[in-house]
Amino acid sequence: MASRRPTLRLFAQCKTKPQFNYTWTPRRAASSFQSSGSARPAFSNSRNYLTLAAAGLAVATTLSYKMTVEDPIRCDTPTLAERDQQTKREKGVTDASPMRLRMEKFVKEQQKEIVRALEEADGTPFRVDEWQRKEGGGGITCVLQDGKVFEKAGVGVSVVYGTLPKPAIIKMRANHKNLAQDDNIPDSLEFFAAGLSLIVHPKNPMAPTVHLNYRYFETANPDGSSGAWWFGGGSDLTPSYLFDEDAIHFHKSLKEVCDAHDKEYYPRFKKWCDEYFYNKHRGESRGIGGIFFDDLDETVSDKENTFAFVQDALKSFAPNYISIINKRKDMPFTEKEKQWQQIRRGKYVEFNLVHDRGTAFGLNTPGARVESILMSLPLTARWEYMYEPEPKSREARLVEVLKNPKEWV
Repeated sequence: MASRRPTLRLFAQCKTKPQFNYTWTPRRAASSFQSSGSARPAFSNSRNYLTLAAAGLAVATTLSYKMTVEDPIRCDTPTLAERDQQTKREKGVTDASPMRLRMEKFVKEQQKEIVRALEEADGTPFRVDEWQRKEGGGGITCVLQDGKVFEKAGVGVSVVYGTLPKPAIIKMRANHKNLAQDDNIPDSLEFFAAGLSLIVHPKNPMAPTVHLNYRYFETANPDGSSGAWWFGGGSDLTPSYLFDEDAIHFHKSLKEVCDAHDKEYYPRFKKWCDEYFYNKHRGESRGIGGIFFDDLDETVSDKENTFAFVQDALKSFAPNYISIINKRKDMPFTEKEKQWQQIRRGKYVEFNLVHDRGTAFGLNTPGARVESILMSLPLTARWEYMYEPEPKSREARLVEVLKNPKEWV
């Protein structure tokens, strides 16, 4: 602001037109011309004008120097979010687009397909909220509450652009050495994250809760090209009452998808799921598992093949789960069985708020949309002091399986 003041003062001096007197009056010369009777024009304000012009030139020269040397005009480099918006406007998203744009497009398409399938099963439309992040990105949150079949169902897509500070880069390098070189860790890195998260809590205690999440993360180089990258995700089933045929069907579907890409995926990701979705303070799993994986990068497979695996896994969800729901949604149940469902939901809430890394990451991200992050929580849950199921009951059998996970296929 200070550097503009000389200009403003100069402008104030010059904004009124100087009045030049071009009329001339005869004057006698002070020397030999005095007696000749000759005359010459006299421009009465020309000396003032020249003085003003000289002063203006001096100020302008000083100002130009200050702007060039002391306070140069800065042309900010576009952010990754701005680059991507421009790319989408000018070229759209194709198979040749950066993976981050392809993943964003894919999860938004799958969100529509899953919402359509759940609406068909319930007969109630979802509420759809679209939102933006001032830091870049945004999302679409679709929620169904108090439906005919589902007490609560949420299907959310989030797209996040941000900047990793140096401490976060150092921490993340524990699993991703290619994030930065040992001797050249930058002060910050732009990043992109996109994913689809889903949770369904049915009304009927005979119908299982299900959770799903598939996501992609990458950092950006200064020119906007991809740096480090990885995929994560999985799907898991949480029944209140265990039907072995449902567990087998759910796991078999996931195994078929895994085997089509790598026969080592299912046993590895099933074990990972059992270990991750574990309530340490209760000594039991959250549910009967499924698959879970994180940090799948070039050390496991190339980017295109990993993306293909994620696509197949996500596309398999709706037919897999809806077939289970259609068998269980209209089964009879008692008030006691409903209370057991509420107690199991309490354990579900405990895991999400105490142990889940995704919830913690979301809540600690600047500009987080809390309502979308916590959409996974059920409408109702119950905690009873020192509650234990009756021995040899169906409830007791479920707890036994949760304490000792089974191999279902």
